[in-house]
Amino acid sequence: MTKRIFQLNLQKHFGGGEVYTHFLCQALDRLDIPHTLITSDDTNCWDTLSFNKTKLEKSAANISSILNIVGKEPSIFITHGNVAAEWREAIKSAGHKLIGIAHMPLYGRNPDSYLGYDGVIGVSQYVVNSLKDSNTSNVYENPWYGVASLERNVKPHQQLVANSKYDWDLRKGRDRLFSWLEPLYLPLKKQQEWHKKEGITVGIVSRITPIKQFPLMFEHIAKALADVPNLNIEIIGSGGYASVRDLKKALEPIKDKVRFWGFQNDINQVYGNLDFLLTGLPEKEALGLNVIEAQALGLPVLAVNAMPFTETVLDEKSGFLFTDPREDNGQHLAKILTDIQPDKDKYPEPLKHAEHLHRFSLDSFTKRVEQSLEWLSN
Repeated sequence: MTKRIFQLNLQKHFGGGEVYTHFLCQALDRLDIPHTLITSDDTNCWDTLSFNKTKLEKSAANISSILNIVGKEPSIFITHGNVAAEWREAIKSAGHKLIGIAHMPLYGRNPDSYLGYDGVIGVSQYVVNSLKDSNTSNVYENPWYGVASLERNVKPHQQLVANSKYDWDLRKGRDRLFSWLEPLYLPLKKQQEWHKKEGITVGIVSRITPIKQFPLMFEHIAKALADVPNLNIEIIGSGGYASVRDLKKALEPIKDKVRFWGFQNDINQVYGNLDFLLTGLPEKEALGLNVIEAQALGLPVLAVNAMPFTETVLDEKSGFLFTDPREDNGQHLAKILTDIQPDKDKYPEPLKHAEHLHRFSLDSFTKRVEQSLEWLSN
């Protein structure tokens, strides 16, 4: 019999790790395994999501409060990412098995991130490889690939309008000041409504974070993309002040082709207005849930020809894999975008590759979790 399972996710903002947390709850529901999700008492980001059998508990960000929720019965304690060493010791001293889900590759990060864990699960083969290369102990052999989760926070039939491109970090004085000023001048600007432009529309659908390396990528591809005819670049997502500033600077050679839209709730509608999804650079990326989501909605992907994108994109079938722009300054990507115009019959069609898409379904994810239960419990 599988022990009780507790998931810990104290993030205050909803991102890819939180999407992943939600569909792990769905998989455990399907397997009828008693489980509880412990979240921060300082966030409401989970309130709009549907849960079936999952028990939700809010906790202060201290290990004593968390262990009071878990109780004394030995359980499986799953963290998303790693927790502090003193938390690890307290969890294990209380008799619980400590499992980490690694949402980021360990290359360039602290190799001792999961020291003291009883087991670690990677979300892609690339992450699994990085864990093994860092000599992390008891790494689960098979990655728990993510799921195309397309039903969260959907508000259909609404006009897409531009929102703030900034995700203010209120711990920083500058960001806190700008977060107060922005609502004062935004109403003075003419509200930008989405209308798909003529030509080929390439979209970035992602938080603008250092992990994605968008500024570095566009430093290498902007000049090449300037020569691509009828190209439109739509950026859907928000980021910190510095990340947005650096991205705008890198986009300067093609600024007339670019529009920013900020965070959008209706992800289905966003993908439906694009011709391709464009990823960032690969080496800091773990999986790319947006890559999986896009393909599930029939939207082909443009990604660098490297792991983890080679795990999620079928070249010339569900998207195009292009040469790392740090090697050719974006010439291969520019050639792809030029050659496929204006013949849309040349666009890859992800929905024709059902077996590939099924790898990233909730059914497949649930099966992976089920196959790992003996490993989790022993």
